[in-house]
Amino acid sequence: MPKESRNVARIKRHKRVRNKVFGTEERPRLNIFRSLNHIYAQIINDQTPRTLVAASSLDPELKGTMAGGGNIAAAREVGTLLAQKALAKGITKVVFDRGGYKYHGRVAALAEAAREAGLDF
Repeated sequence: MPKESRNVARIKRHKRVRNKVFGTEERPRLNIFRSLNHIYAQIINDQTPRTLVAASSLDPELKGTMAGGGNIAAAREVGTLLAQKALAKGITKVVFDRGGYKYHGRVAALAEAAREAGLDF
């Protein structure tokens, strides 16, 4: 029997988490996706499946300021930018969806930076 890949296991964990985490208009869902070279975050209203706010290490505001997009420093910058965009749209409270990743490293850095910038979750 072949060993299941890391991404397949992550997707299984993500599906398990998504059964419990649901974004509403009052508390949309903050979702994270992590690739090898970049990190992406979205705030999503699951009632009307729409992305309300998005930020990533590829955003023009951040692209020239960072050495790389796949490190903890970049995750902090993305978290801060996401929180600023959310607060500008009037979003203060979110539910956190770690995307099946461990709450560690880049994921934790993004979440902590978003909290420090004013998001409540």
